[in-house]
Amino acid sequence: MNVAQRFRMRADEVGAVRAEIHELLRARGRTSCTWEVGTHATPGNLVERLLALGLVDDDPFPLAVGMVLTEEPLAAPPSIEVREVHTDEERLASARIAAVAFGSPLPTELPPREADGNNVEYLALIGGRPVARASGSFSENGASLFGGSTLPEARGQGGYRALVAARWAEAVRRGTPILVTQASPMSRPILAQPASARSARSASCSTPSAPEPLPPELPRP
Repeated sequence: MNVAQRFRMRADEVGAVRAEIHELLRARGRTSCTWEVGTHATPGNLVERLLALGLVDDDPFPLAVGMVLTEEPLAAPPSIEVREVHTDEERLASARIAAVAFGSPLPTELPPREADGNNVEYLALIGGRPVARASGSFSENGASLFGGSTLPEARGQGGYRALVAARWAEAVRRGTPILVTQASPMSRPILAQPASARSARSASCSTPSAPEPLPPELPRP
């Protein structure tokens, strides 16, 4: 997954920035990129300008909400086991769950092993079967939550809630009880349960296929 974010530019720079980012992607053989446009991004109509340059709204959720949790979230259901991902079998199961949830091709090879001990991957299991996965990036300021995804047939059973609880527990163990994430409409109700949850909005759009240079007839704003 390739993500561009934290945009601060003038209106007359949008076309050049788009071209520069896509050139970097092409040089690395990357075929797509998500542009996450926060509330304070400039120019103020950046999403509209990017759509005019050929990007498309993310499907199915073009709007994410950034959230901060500073109180303990809902407890995990007792029927769900959460474990850190270590074995090759667990890594492949995690990658396949993410692919199903995000509509990507199923992986046939193991993803690269994470070398940074502050980036932790988790699986949630029901009856011994992996049904959900998520990652947490831990720092001295708290934990960032990434990649929460649940198999469609297992949704509504508490898998995602259990993964949030596990990452909160690890953040507490490290002495940094703060979680931050970008929430879709599916995860937002779960994350909003603690009274301390706070939010900010972020629009999201993507390159629809392999990034191409701007056509010469398309004006740069």
